[in-house]
Amino acid sequence: MNLKKWVLLAFVNLLIVSVLGVILRYKIAFSLAFIDQKKLLHGHSHFAFSGWVSLALMAFIVSRLSAYTGQNLVKRYNRILVANLICAYGMLVSFPIQGYGLFSILFSTTSLFVSYWFAIQVWRDINNILQKSIALLWFKAATLFNALASIGAFALAFMMATKTVHQTWYLGSVYFFLHFQYNGWFSFTILGLLFEKLQDTETPVHQLKKIFWLFALSCGPAFFLSALWLPIPSVVYFLVVLAAVAQVAAWIWTIKVLYAKRIAMQRQIPKLALLTLKLSLFAMTIKLFLQLGSTIPSLSDLAFGFRPIVIGYLHLVLLGFTSLFILGYAMYSGIVPSGNKSKIGIIVFISGIFLNEIALMVQGVAAMSYTVVPYINEALLVAAVVLFAGLLVLNISFRKNLMNTDSMTLQ
Repeated sequence: MNLKKWVLLAFVNLLIVSVLGVILRYKIAFSLAFIDQKKLLHGHSHFAFSGWVSLALMAFIVSRLSAYTGQNLVKRYNRILVANLICAYGMLVSFPIQGYGLFSILFSTTSLFVSYWFAIQVWRDINNILQKSIALLWFKAATLFNALASIGAFALAFMMATKTVHQTWYLGSVYFFLHFQYNGWFSFTILGLLFEKLQDTETPVHQLKKIFWLFALSCGPAFFLSALWLPIPSVVYFLVVLAAVAQVAAWIWTIKVLYAKRIAMQRQIPKLALLTLKLSLFAMTIKLFLQLGSTIPSLSDLAFGFRPIVIGYLHLVLLGFTSLFILGYAMYSGIVPSGNKSKIGIIVFISGIFLNEIALMVQGVAAMSYTVVPYINEALLVAAVVLFAGLLVLNISFRKNLMNTDSMTLQ
C-alpha cells in the first residue's frame, strides 16, 4: 500500500476516534449503562495516538525520506506500518472490553516496540542520506522522544498488571508519556515538516538550527511543567522556567521567520490548507503561552486542580495543533481532494474543534468557582457530533481520491 493510502487510512481511523468521542460524551450527558466509561476512554485515547496521529506522521516521515533518497522506501516501512496498525486496532478492541488486562497490555506494549523499530529504521536511513536537511534533525529527535515516552507507558503497564498503583507514580507516568508524545513525537515531526518548507524558501539554515536546539534542549526539562504539583527542588524549578521561556522564545522566532516568508509560502499553499495550518500554529502559540503561565504556582494549582482545564489543554494540542496540521499538510500534499464536499467536511470539522474548545473553556472557568453550567455536557456532545459529521463528509470525499493514489511520495 502506498503512502497516500496510509494517510487516508489514518483519516478513517480519526473518524472511528470521533465515533468513540460521541459515545463518551453521550454517556456523560445521558446514560449508557452497558458502557464502561473509563475502559472506553482508554481505547479512545490509545487508538487516537496510534491509529490516527502516529500512523499519519509515520507516513509523512517515510514520504520525506523517500524524497531525499530517491528510493521507494514504502516497501521497507510497510511492515512497520502494518504492525503499528494491528496494535492500534488491538487496543481499540481490547481496552473497552477489559481495560488494562492481558490483551490490552500486550497490544500496547507491542506498539512501543514498533516505535523502537520505526526509530531505528528512520535513523539508519537518515544517516545514509547525503543531502542533509533541517527536517532530518527534527525527525531524528521526534522518533527518539517517541521511544523515550515508552518509559511512562511501561511504568503504567507494570502498575496495572501488578495492581500496585500509587497515585503520584501513576500521574507521573501518565504525564511523562503524554509529554514526550505531545511535545516530543507529535510536535517535532510537525515542526520538521514545517521547517523543511522554510528551508525551501531559502531561510538561513543557521537560524533554523538554533530554533531546533532551543526546542530540543528544553524538551526534557519541560516535562516538569506537567509535574509542578510534585515537591521538586528549586534548581529543577529554575530549569523548568528556563525551558518554558526558551520554548516561547524559539516559537516567537519561528513565527517571525514564517512572517518574513509568508508571500513565498502563500504562493505554494492552497487557501483552505493555509488557513488550516495557520489555525494549527495559533493553537501551538496558545499552548506554549499556557505552559509558560503554568510556571506560576497559583496558576499551576488551578490548571492541575480542575479536570475540564486539563482535558481542554489536551484537546487543544491533539485536535487544534496536531490534527489540524496533519489535515492542512495533507491538503497541501494533494491527498485531501479540493472538491466542495471535502471543503464542507473540513469547515465542519474545524467548527467542531472551536465548539469543543469553547465548551471546555467555559466548563473549566466555571469549575474554578464550583459553578455548574447548565447543559454544558449536552453542548460538548453537540461539539462531538459536529466533529464526527465533518470527518464523515471528509472521508466520503476520499473515495474517488483513493482510487488515484499511485504516486510513491507526498509533496
